[in-house]
Amino acid sequence: MKASRNHDDAMIDMLQHDPEFAATYLRTALEEISIPGGEVAFLAALRQVAQARGGITQLAKNANMKREAVSRALSTRGNPTLKTLATLYRALLPDAGDKDAA
Repeated sequence: MKASRNHDDAMIDMLQHDPEFAATYLRTALEEISIPGGEVAFLAALRQVAQARGGITQLAKNANMKREAVSRALSTRGNPTLKTLATLYRALLPDAGDKDAA
């Protein structure tokens, strides 16, 4: 019998191995932020893509933020500002300004 693993671990594994899927996943989560549960799903997507791309420490470096601030913003009890969310989104998808503006 195959051992099971939790959803986050499986998702992070898929995101690590398919950068295009990771970009699409994050963009879709942003597009769906206004539907019920969308805000929580967007934070989860940011967390998962961050883990897939080197973790919170790497994201903090890419975003020019303190690791603790990023960790707090992406925690399940986090309440990040729009500015923080936009900064983290751009750090995870550096080309987001080009593709999302279209």
